[in-house]
Formats: sequence, C-alpha cells, structure tokens
Amino acid sequence: MGRLLIDLFVTLDGVAQAPGGPDEDPSGGFPFGGWQAPFPDDLVGREVSAGIAAMDALLLGRRTYDIFAAYWPQHANDIGRRLNAVPKYVASRGTPDLSWAGSTLLGPDLVAEVTAVRDRHESTHVIGSVDLVQTLLAERLFDVLTLWVHPVLLGQGKKVFPDGVRPSGLTLLAPPAAGSEGVVALRYGPTGADPATGDMTRDEV
Repeated sequence: MGRLLIDLFVTLDGVAQAPGGPDEDPSGGFPFGGWQAPFPDDLVGREVSAGIAAMDALLLGRRTYDIFAAYWPQHANDIGRRLNAVPKYVASRGTPDLSWAGSTLLGPDLVAEVTAVRDRHESTHVIGSVDLVQTLLAERLFDVLTLWVHPVLLGQGKKVFPDGVRPSGLTLLAPPAAGSEGVVALRYGPTGADPATGDMTRDEV
C-alpha cells in the first residue's frame, strides 16, 4: 500500500480557502482571496517542491482541479513538468472537463476509489481541495497531514476543521519547522483512534 499525503496552506485560525488569489474561491463572499501571497516563505517553497518531486499521483477536488488544469499545462518549470506528468484523479459529483493529460474522474464510492488510488501509487498527494480533505479526514483515509500555518487571522472562510469534524487522534511525525516569513510546518499522522481524555483536577497518587 502506498501513502496518501494531504498538503494544506492554512491561517492561524484554520482557514484554507483561496490562499492563491482573489478569484480562486470567492464563495460565501470570501474577501481575502490571495492571503498567502504576502508570505513568500523559503520553508514552504522547499517543502512543496520536494513533495511534488516525490509524488507519483495527484488527487484533487473539482475546484482545485479546475484551477490547476487551467494553469499548469502552460508552465514547464520543474513543478509544472511533474504535475503535468503524473496521473491526476478528480473527486467530483459533476462532469469536469478532463482535458488535462492523465486525468481520471473518480466514481461515486469515494472511499473505495481513493483506497484503490492509494494502493496503486507509492505517494499520492492531495493539494488544497478543502471539501475533499474534510471527507478524507472523516474517513481517516490519509497517512500524512501537512499544514503550513501562516501568521494571519481572517475570522471567516472555509476551515479545515469546522465544527462537527470527526474526533480523531493525531501524532506529530516531525518536529515543527519555521520559515523566513513566520510560516510553521506541522506534519501529523493518524493514530487510528478516538481522542483520549483524562482528569487533570485529580491529585496524582
């Protein structure tokens, strides 16, 4: 079995909507599209490039797929060449244009389809795709969750962990690292268990 890795740019209050630009996802009247742009962080650049170089498949939600498909086929830098070359899998209830070479629409049984993709490849990455990520978290269908936490608070927008998220234990896979613009990289894996609880009001015996 391969690994499924989720890569997300988030704010300190957990918003992951439209980091790249104002037109990326204005749904809900979101006014802060492009909030990541003021943080050209060296850590993010290195880690994103390394992850893309190592991936052998890409799994995306419909909105992120449409953004990538409109941009990357026209860009032939190292990242573009890799993204254009690997198989792309799209999770969507609709009928997206799959003209980006190597693209496949997943069937309606998302859990079974994603499990098959993970089994088929060594390193499948999910980039952005907040709605899809929330489903994967609910199904505990991931191996690594990487959050690049940016030093900004927005107070609104789609959150990675909204109210009602499935309670799950996580384990830190690597020490946190901070970049030149204050971005902190956090890398977690699932424990496969519900959160543990205790009682800190009791005296130790």
